[in-house]
Amino acid sequence: MPTIIHAVAGYILLLIIVRVLARRAGSQMTLFEFVIVFLMGGIIILSTVGNDRSVTNCTCAVIAVCLLHRSIAWAKSRSPRLGAVLDGTPLVIIKKGVWQPEVVRGMKLRREDIEAAARSAKVTRVEDIDYAVLERNGRISIFPKKES
Repeated sequence: MPTIIHAVAGYILLLIIVRVLARRAGSQMTLFEFVIVFLMGGIIILSTVGNDRSVTNCTCAVIAVCLLHRSIAWAKSRSPRLGAVLDGTPLVIIKKGVWQPEVVRGMKLRREDIEAAARSAKVTRVEDIDYAVLERNGRISIFPKKES
């Protein structure tokens, strides 16, 4: 039973840490952020299995985390409010060509992040962006200005 309690507590702790750490998709996380997440995961694993490193104990921990994850995914599908709390909501970074500095600072974004997203959307200059949105998954969606 302690294994299951530790596994559930570790899952919730990692969920909070990743939510607070950054709003970035895994492919967009910096090396430093990856190191922090893996280090935390390793520490939580040690706490979860303790001295009992049997296959049964580890299997119980894995099953507990899987069931918790599936339960949270189900609850998010039923409650948009819970989904917004756990995953966040899209944030507008550039609105009608104007930077939203409070959002950029709050999300710890750099101009280079927006420039990279713009290049991916085939927009060569940041000045040509009408809207830029930081999505729930951490990706930046770019909407270029309409040519008139």
